[in-house]
Amino acid sequence: MLTVTVPSTEVRDGLTAHEVPPGVRLVVWDVQSDLPAGDAPAAGDDVVVVLPNSSLAEEAWRRLAAVPGLRVVHLTSAGYEHALPHLPAGVLLCNGRGVHDDGTAELALGLVLAAQRGIDEAARAMTRHAWEPRARSSLADRRVLVVGAGSIGSAIRRRLEAFETDVVMVARTARVEDGVVVHGVDELPELLPDVDVVVLVTPLTDETERLVDAAFLARMRDGALLVNVGRGRVVDTDALVAELERGRLRAALDVTDPEPLPPGHPLWTAPGALVTPHVGGWTDATTPRVVRLLRRQLTRLAAGLEPENVVART
Repeated sequence: MLTVTVPSTEVRDGLTAHEVPPGVRLVVWDVQSDLPAGDAPAAGDDVVVVLPNSSLAEEAWRRLAAVPGLRVVHLTSAGYEHALPHLPAGVLLCNGRGVHDDGTAELALGLVLAAQRGIDEAARAMTRHAWEPRARSSLADRRVLVVGAGSIGSAIRRRLEAFETDVVMVARTARVEDGVVVHGVDELPELLPDVDVVVLVTPLTDETERLVDAAFLARMRDGALLVNVGRGRVVDTDALVAELERGRLRAALDVTDPEPLPPGHPLWTAPGALVTPHVGGWTDATTPRVVRLLRRQLTRLAAGLEPENVVART
C-alpha cells in the first residue's frame, strides 16, 4: 500500500475527482500537528508526504522525519533549498516545477510594466486625488536580462518577447537551448551595462546567494530596473537600498531579505521601489496545477516508477 498525505481537503478532493490508482490511500495532513492515529500508515506501507506551500516550524520538520516508511517528500513550491537540511536518509525530494511557472511569469511581467509605466506611482497619487501625468519609459524596444533560464525564466522570456523586447537569458552555464542562446553567469559583468531591466528568477544556492551585490548593481546603467521574483537572499538588500536612495536604480520585488519585510524597513519607502508580498505563484490556478502534477506522480509511483521533478536524494 502507498499512503500519500496531502496538505488540504481541496487537494484530496481534486485527486479523488478522478480515479486514484489501485493501492494508493490518500490522507489529509498538513504536518502542523500529529498525524491522527486512524490515518497512520500501516506497517510496511511506503509513504509520500506532500507538504503545504508555507513555512514549517522545526517541530513540523521533526514530525515529518519521524514518519515510518517515508520514501518521498513532495513540495508544491519550485524552491527546495529550505527542505534539504530536514530530510532523513533514504528519501526522495520532489519539487513543484511547472506548477508556478505561469503565475510567477505573469507577476514578473506585471512588475516590469507597473514600474516602467508608473502604475505604482499613479496608484499612490490616487490616494491624494492628484492628476500627475508625465512621460514614462516603454517596455517595447527595451533590452531585458533574465537571470535564470529554467521553466519560469523561459515563461518570462516568452511573455517579454510578446512586448517587442530584446531578451537576454543567463544561467549558471552557457548553452543553446531550443534555439535560444543562454549566456553563462560569468558573462554578467559584460552584459549588465547594456540592459534596461534585470529580472531575477534564480533558486537560492551557495553560488546565487548575494549574487546581486554592490558590484553587480554598480554595473547596471543609470535608471535601470531590478525585478526579483526568485529568492530574496539573491540580492544584497543594503546595497540595493543604497542605490535606490541615491535615485540611480529602481526595483520591483516580490521577494525580499528579510522576509516578511518588517515594518519600518527602508525598502518600504525607498524611492523607485515597488514591493509585493511574495505572491508570484499564489493564484487560483495554483491548486489545480498541483493536483495535475500529483495525479501524474501517483500514477508513476503506483507503477513502481520514479516520480517526476526529483531534486535531491538523501
